[in-house]
Amino acid sequence: MNNYLEILKKDTLNREEFLPVWKDFKDDLNKGNLRVAFRDETGNWQVNKWIKQFILLGMKFGEIQKFNDGTIDKDTLGEREITLAEKVRKVSSTVSIRDGVYLGKGVTFMPPSYANIGSYIDDGTMVDSLALVGSCAQIGKNVHIGADVVIGGVLEPVGAYPVIVEDDVFIGAGSQITEGTIVKKGAIIGAGVTITSSTPVYDNVNSVIIKPNENGQIIIPENALVIPGTAQIESKISEVKLAKTVPIIVKYGSKVELEKALRP
Repeated sequence: MNNYLEILKKDTLNREEFLPVWKDFKDDLNKGNLRVAFRDETGNWQVNKWIKQFILLGMKFGEIQKFNDGTIDKDTLGEREITLAEKVRKVSSTVSIRDGVYLGKGVTFMPPSYANIGSYIDDGTMVDSLALVGSCAQIGKNVHIGADVVIGGVLEPVGAYPVIVEDDVFIGAGSQITEGTIVKKGAIIGAGVTITSSTPVYDNVNSVIIKPNENGQIIIPENALVIPGTAQIESKISEVKLAKTVPIIVKYGSKVELEKALRP
């Protein structure tokens, strides 16, 4: 790590000096030795902003080239190589995983889907068809990312929190989780839910409205069931009632209980 930090401190840096260190850096991302966000001793998530700075340098010093697989990208990026020893299922060539993504044992990607550099996807997670795992997103163990789900990415500003999805979370089809949202362990996000830092979450169980914390993050509590709903807003149009789409927490419980609650 000290080698990477020394590179960041340099007033002048050229491509020839940077590229060998960049190769080691991507290897550490792929192995999970480095990750953009981590839990501190209190259990809270913190950001390693220097890792995002290094990724931005990789983009800066990259030159456009055509790879053997037909990809046209910066030569510092390109596709991640996956070995049989990693026990990762990449079901089709229409799955694209950028170099610099950590993949845990038993991760499955269904076609087409995409994971961007800096993301961390832990053991047993499923990324379904048409799903996007954005840059630097942190995904826990045994997470199900449903079809057509967008997990937002963030590289700039470097201090901004990525989307963090903890263990055993289910994210239903067509949902969007962006802008540094944290989805805590065991939560279920129903189909079609959008969660951003500008959209408060209505906790109908505890009669509270969850708003962004001091870091600008919406935090979905553990074992919460979130579904799409509406909230009325003031209408200045005569004889017209207006409403906005909002996420609503309708239940807390075990995964089995929450899955039953989703059934018609």
